Amino acid sequence: MATTIDTQAPVLTLINVFTVEPSQQQELVDLLTEATEALMSKLDGYISANLHTSLDGTKVTNYAQWRDQAAFDAMLHNQEAGKHMKRISEIAHAEPTLYKVV
Repeated sequence: MATTIDTQAPVLTLINVFTVEPSQQQELVDLLTEATEALMSKLDGYISANLHTSLDGTKVTNYAQWRDQAAFDAMLHNQEAGKHMKRISEIAHAEPTLYKVV
């Protein structure tokens, strides 16, 4: 599904800002892309994910949508997702926050 930013859309939004060394920004993008394509996109409740890179190379932001809190929580408890997140945490610091569109 495509990302829809709409106050009426019944979705949960995750905005996760990763801080990374500029020399590892592309590696982080590759890891996030792999995690999304290989696993996240196949999980129940996944809607979309969009990656953004900062021009200074120090940040990667993931704007993702999930059907609801339960689907997001199930992903957090998925063992395979945990493996991807562990690899990502080895090169970047994450600051995930959940939002609703207003």
